[in-house]
Amino acid sequence: MINLKDLDFDGFGAALAPAALNRVEHLKLFAGVFSHGARALDDLRKAPQVRATVRDWVLSHGTLPKLTVVERRKADDGFVKYLFESPLGGRFEAVRIPLFDTKYVVCISSQVGCALACDFCMTGKMGFQRNLETWEVVDQVLQIRAEADRPVRGVVFMGMGEPLLNYANTTRAARIICHPAGLAIGARSITFSTAGWVPGIRRYRADQLPYRLAFSVTSAIPAKRAQVLPVEKTWSLATLVEEIKAYADETGTRAMVAYVMISGFNVGREDAEALRDTFADVPVTIDLIDVTDPTGRYQPPTAEELATFRDLLQMVKAPIARRYSGGKDIGAACGTLEASQRGGTPFTPSAVEGPTSSP
Repeated sequence: MINLKDLDFDGFGAALAPAALNRVEHLKLFAGVFSHGARALDDLRKAPQVRATVRDWVLSHGTLPKLTVVERRKADDGFVKYLFESPLGGRFEAVRIPLFDTKYVVCISSQVGCALACDFCMTGKMGFQRNLETWEVVDQVLQIRAEADRPVRGVVFMGMGEPLLNYANTTRAARIICHPAGLAIGARSITFSTAGWVPGIRRYRADQLPYRLAFSVTSAIPAKRAQVLPVEKTWSLATLVEEIKAYADETGTRAMVAYVMISGFNVGREDAEALRDTFADVPVTIDLIDVTDPTGRYQPPTAEELATFRDLLQMVKAPIARRYSGGKDIGAACGTLEASQRGGTPFTPSAVEGPTSSP
């Protein structure tokens, strides 16, 4: 059987080639699955300009699997966290983020658990369980969009998992999401966030993907960074900065650098000076984010610490943005996504990376 939700536009046409569909039928059926969000195969009977023979072949050879929404939680600030369960096993979360009372951005997961084990991140404490399939990534957006009261205009891979360790499936999902007959969300409104997985960044750059990359730094002092981001011990900050500079140069844009602020840890003068020196010749925008750690071990900066740090950051020759981390009362804030399932395996990159060539 052919999983119709697991295919980008070209793959969709190739898989359905035995049905001898023409270009218009290819487009209409793909749009039926993604743009119109078919809930069941029988919904494709409504696809216009599709011959009965083609439609019948697709209905007899195709499948449209679906995630189950286990729980929804709505925060006071309008954020909504979804807990999904997959028929393939595992639970994972996504968040619907309101913007300007006119649209939504959806923060989605790419893995069940995560191998990178960032110390302040709840998902990292689960360990790695498995990569999500392409359809599981896309279906998070499809289901949230289906019940939204305003358009979904952006997607961020900032939920559970490191998306560049599931490269083939997440980039295929992005192609579906941005395709005009798919979810029609602009490529520059799709962001991949990485904790600094350099092989994935290099592959992303080599493929010249049109989406945005966001890089998590959290400290520009390598010894400090290693305390909270274990990936530093595998791929150093110096190497990551080289990749950030190359990405910025190749795209002609300022790279987005995420800086998770932790009280008493990375919001002092030495931290500001390290940011200044590290990114002196690199065009970046630095996003300041409060740490959110339900265990209480890590706390966001106090108002005094934040004000002092903002003043110190005037020495950094880069735009500084303060990112709102919403949904804290429902565990939807940055770093708190944690599905109810536990377990996982130790970090072995070969077990979680996709194939070495582009899909």
